Amino acid sequence: MSVAIAVPPSEPEPAAEPDLARAAAAARTFLEALGVRCDGPGMARSPRRMAEAYLELLSPREFRMTTFPNDEEYDELVLVKGIPVQSVCEHHLLPFLGVAHVAYLPGDRILGLSKIARVVEMFARRPQVQERLTQQVADWLDRELRPRGVGVVVEAEHTCMTLRGVRAGGALTRTSALTGALRENDATRAEFFAVLGR
Repeated sequence: MSVAIAVPPSEPEPAAEPDLARAAAAARTFLEALGVRCDGPGMARSPRRMAEAYLELLSPREFRMTTFPNDEEYDELVLVKGIPVQSVCEHHLLPFLGVAHVAYLPGDRILGLSKIARVVEMFARRPQVQERLTQQVADWLDRELRPRGVGVVVEAEHTCMTLRGVRAGGALTRTSALTGALRENDATRAEFFAVLGR
């Protein structure tokens, strides 16, 4: 028998539905304030496209977290590698892109594997910092699934570092968060990082 866990909001709901017309007007004002002309044929629809792009970047898809009984009492590491991460740095509102590797040691229940990627998306599709994103994914899975341990590693390139400021093209930031046995047991932690090839 499967059990669906409703996804609780992790922050207050927005006061109103997104207003694309207002966002497009604000994008036009913003671009023009920076000296970018929006009246040519190539730029006429750019403010609207910009508003639509940011709405997509900041809107996770809804899902229901489905778990199943661990009838076979599987007790080895379950790892999903290379989950795409697409987020927006909350300091400059520029994208950061990379991958997440998420593992857990099952307890009484196991998780539909696609839901692991959905949890990553749920926390990534908002203004974020990578450290918080990594910890939120680990904490949420730990709380909702109650496994014996969770491990999350996120590796991402931040365009706020590569396109501006220091302009360190190719710089990769790696963050990790561990709970339960993956944090407390040296052998289990070592196994997790070995499977990742670290």
